[in-house]
Amino acid sequence: MRRASNAVSAIRTAWLLAPFAALSIIACRMTTPAPTPQAWLEKFLADHGGIAGTVHRRSAPDELELVAAVRIPPPVREIVARVPRGKGMAGLALERNEPVSTCNIQTDRSGDVRPGARAVDAQAGVALPVCDAKGEVRAVVGIAYAGEKTMSEAELAELGRSASSLPDM
Repeated sequence: MRRASNAVSAIRTAWLLAPFAALSIIACRMTTPAPTPQAWLEKFLADHGGIAGTVHRRSAPDELELVAAVRIPPPVREIVARVPRGKGMAGLALERNEPVSTCNIQTDRSGDVRPGARAVDAQAGVALPVCDAKGEVRAVVGIAYAGEKTMSEAELAELGRSASSLPDM
């Protein structure tokens, strides 16, 4: 009889404490901090085979500000610390609200790639606009690859979906 009483008591205790266990799980999830832009970029590059990249947040209606960079030489970081709308791949992605890509940064003659970008030891590159709920560009994510690569529409769409996971800054 004592075993049955202990079992009933254990069930009753578990039933009474269940809501608190659920709340502690929810609270734990709510307090987990979002990754920094730098940590997010490092994971984004690893997930997509990139060797270098940047994250620019929109700091003004017509300007982007560099907030994270991987394997970008210091002189290039200085040049791209602030990017105006329409200048370089990131500025064009802001202006067009669509990905801007090149199969080879080193030999691109389209005018989309600025000379400073050639200092990055990479070839293919993409600048991906990241939009807010209203469809406004809130950031631009750049990813560069070791070899030449022409990106298909499907690849650009997948990169764009992944880039949209960039936490708010």
